Formats: sequence, C-alpha cells, structure tokens
Amino acid sequence: MKASHLHALEKLLRRDKSISFISPQLATRLTQLTREIHRIVGVLLDRRGEVNHVIVGDARRLYLPDIGRQRAGTTRLRGLRLVRSQLESSELSREDLTDLTRLRLDLVAVVEASSQGVPREVQWAHLIRNTLGNGYDHLRHQIHSLNELDLQFLPFIEALEEELHRHSQVSHTTGGVPGLLVFVKTKTDRDSEMRLAELHELAKTAGLNLLETVVQQRFKADPRTLVGQDKLEEIELTCLDLGAEVLLFGQDLNPSQARAISARTDLKVIDRTQLILDIFAQHARSKGGKMQVELAQLKYALPRLVAKNTAMSRLMGGIGGRGPGETKLEINRRRAYDRINRLQEEIEELSRIRSRLRQRRKQRDVPVVAIIGYTNAGKSTLLNTLTNARVVTKDQLFSTLDPTSRRLRFPRNRELVLTDTVGFIHDLPKELQSAFKATLEELEDAHLLIQLVDASTDRTEAQIQAVLSILSDLGLQQKPRLLVFNKIDRVDGTIAENLARSYDAIPICALDQRTLTPLIDQMQRRLWTEGRRKKELKNQLERQESSTNGMAPAT
Repeated sequence: MKASHLHALEKLLRRDKSISFISPQLATRLTQLTREIHRIVGVLLDRRGEVNHVIVGDARRLYLPDIGRQRAGTTRLRGLRLVRSQLESSELSREDLTDLTRLRLDLVAVVEASSQGVPREVQWAHLIRNTLGNGYDHLRHQIHSLNELDLQFLPFIEALEEELHRHSQVSHTTGGVPGLLVFVKTKTDRDSEMRLAELHELAKTAGLNLLETVVQQRFKADPRTLVGQDKLEEIELTCLDLGAEVLLFGQDLNPSQARAISARTDLKVIDRTQLILDIFAQHARSKGGKMQVELAQLKYALPRLVAKNTAMSRLMGGIGGRGPGETKLEINRRRAYDRINRLQEEIEELSRIRSRLRQRRKQRDVPVVAIIGYTNAGKSTLLNTLTNARVVTKDQLFSTLDPTSRRLRFPRNRELVLTDTVGFIHDLPKELQSAFKATLEELEDAHLLIQLVDASTDRTEAQIQAVLSILSDLGLQQKPRLLVFNKIDRVDGTIAENLARSYDAIPICALDQRTLTPLIDQMQRRLWTEGRRKKELKNQLERQESSTNGMAPAT
C-alpha cells in the first residue's frame, strides 16, 4: 500500500468518538479506502465509539486479530461491533456470522462501496436466542441507504442483552453444568450406541447437563484434535450457541490432544476417564476409598503436569476436577511422584489389614459371597434387603465405591459373609484399576460370585459380556458364579421369565424379599451341598496322592 493509504488508515484510529451505530463519515472513509486499495477495510468499535482496531483484508475476506475469546458470561456481549466495507456488495459472509457468534460481538455490519467509493446498501446482524431457548440464531437487517438507519445504538444493545439474559434464565432451569458431548465413531468401533448411552448416564451422575451430542464418523481419529480442525471449529461455535461451558469427549484424550483442544476452544475439556474419576471422587467415603481416588487422579494428571498454561488450569475444580486430589494437581512432577509413592505405601498397609481379616474368615471356615455386576445393577439394594444393612443406594452409576461386607445367617447355624462391590464398567480405564483394588481382593477370596444383571435395560447381553471380560482379565473366570436378573418388576412378567430361562438365570426384584427365596436356596445348595461334595472329593484326591507318594521308592 502507498504511504497515503497507511496514513489514511492511521487517521481512522484518531477519528472523533461517535456512539451512533455507523456514522456517515466513518462509512464514507471505509468505502473510499476500499475502492482505492481494492481490499476490504474494517474497524472494531467499542460502545464509546472509539476505534480499537483497524483491519485490512484482501478483496474477499477480512481476518480479525486475536482479541481473545474468553467470555464474560453466557448472556454478555463483547462490547465491540465490527463495521467493514465491501466492493459492490453488502452481503454478510459466513465468516462474518462465525465471528459474530464466536467472539460474541455486539453486531456485525457490511457497507457496500459503490464504484465511486460512496456507501450504499448496509447489511447488519446481531445474536438472538433461538426458538427453543437453548442456543443462538442470527437476525439480519438490510437498508438501502444510511439515511434510512434510525437506531439508538446503546439503548438497543442494553435491551438486547436484557433479552438474552431473560431467555438464558428460562433455558437453564434443568440444573447441572451445561456441556456438550463429542463422540468419534471409527470404522473399528463396536457397541457405539451402548457407549453413548453410558456416557449420558455418567454425565448425569456427575452433574453435567448435556445440551447436545455431536457424533462424528471418521476412518480414524485425528492425532492432534481427535475430530480435525474444521470439525473442532464447528463444535466450538455450537458450544457458544448453546452456552455450553464443558466439552466432554467420549474417548480418552492424550495430554497433547487435551492441550490442543483446550487452547483452541477456550472451554473446559474433559474425557471419559476424567469424568469417571470425578464420580469416584464424589462417592468415595472411607479413608481407603479417598486415597485410591487421589492416587488415580495423580496418575492421570502426572503426564499433564507441564508448564503452567490455560489447558492445565482448566483441569482445576468443577466436573472432572473434584475430590481429595484437586488441590494437588498443580504440584511439580517430583512432589507428585513423592505423593504417589506415599499413597501407594498407605494403600498397601490397608491391603495387609484387609488380608488379615480375610485370613481370620478362612480360619473360621466362613464362606464369602461377592455380589458383582455392571454399575447401577442394584448390588447395594440386594445387600440391604438380604442382611438389613443400610448401605446408601442411589439410581446412578458408581453410587458404591467402597466394598461393604455383612453377615447373612441360615438355619443349622450356617452363615456367610456377603460383600457388595463397586460396579464394573465397559473398558475400565487403566488409571481406575487401582481404585478397584479393594474389590478385586475380595473377589479373589470369594467362594461364590453373584453376577447381578439389570433386566430392564436393553443392553443386557453387552453388560453381561463386559463383566465376564473383566473377570477373565483378572483370572477369575473359573470362580463359581450365579447369574441373577434384577429389576424384573420393571419388565413384563412373561418377558422376564423367558429372559431368565434363556440365560439359565434367577429372576428377582432386590426390593422385594419374597422374590429372593430361589436365590437363597441356590446359595445354600452351591456353598454347602455341592461345596461339601467338592471338598470331600478334594480330600479324597489328596489322600490318594499322599498314598501314592508314600509307596514310591526312595531315590
């Protein structure tokens, strides 16, 4: 550009203040400069009428400077308006509307520059709440001449923000932190519908109100942002439209992906593991449970403890950052390792105490029965009904984190120890395996496993297989097991009977003692009738082996 053009652009920054929407003088200077340099020229004005930025684009597009995307609130506008000129057209572009939404500008206006450099038609737009009240639309206006513009700008903006605030109060009455779920479905992905339903239940348990779910089909996940740059920009706009504050990804993010997405969107970004850790932090009650959760949080956060940046700061507090470890996530790596080592030592000590208690049970020859199953299958409710215990029960995932054991007495001076365990879940994250340690120790010493299944869900088979897969990974697939279908009161009687018959399972309602008789009879038969036979057979084989060894010639 010529020196005269640069001087003219600099003069725009020193122009007299005007609180009018678009003054004729400003519009004329913009159109004249556009005609002279054949480029789009725009200005960002604050509400006092001062020009904060002068921007020069090319012949078709204007590239705005980085003015920051952090919002002051879901109903507050930026306090800046964009006015730009354009050759032979006043049409608002897609980029204009994108900037309007992403930056939450007061409004965007385009002034058409005629062949003589005179301002002609003007198109402008501002944000409004959509008809559902949970997002934003753009309301466009058009005038053929600046003389037709009759707008008191400041009263208009104040009224607009008041209207946005009123609609926002109505749209957030459902409670919970507003968020958006992103799920990437690849070619090799299986059980995607089950995973999505599970994520919605996890979000509900954590107190996250999902405003929308975005599902993307990809051949393989993008290594940097999981969804790709273009899709991420679209997701960011959707979050701004809906007022979402948390971006939840259905897949686990590696540290670099979390940082890249967080830096690009200026939103709090969490993944599936972080969401489950948050639920664990809410539900941990015992000292051991809290230590297990803190250990899992630290192991998750350790690879993310890089130099302080905005991505790390968004891990602090709220959903995905609660629990006993939340105040320790900003410590350096050395102190994190020290804390991890100390927690592991304390957890090992608790493990030794539990081991001594189990050894006493063995000495008294008291059988142990563990209730296992998918999370929210009704395990705690069954324990309460059978033993008159008072374990807290809620209709949500992972309401029980700490194992609870109670005695159950039978006739003939028989008794057993019944243990409620933490629920299993599909694809258990490795950071959470330590949090299951207490449960796994109980399972190893159990004489019988009661696998409880929610008969009312449409994901029965998938949940059964998920539990069996975890048992196989733990080397417990050979443990004696009773398959029990719970919540039969929520399904048709005939369907419940057919379902139990097809799986050779026992149908029950954990809330109704009258339905538990077949289960109690089966436990007695497995533990004492069949158990005695197996024990006698084992003793007989041991005697035969001992006799055989005694007859063997000495060497």
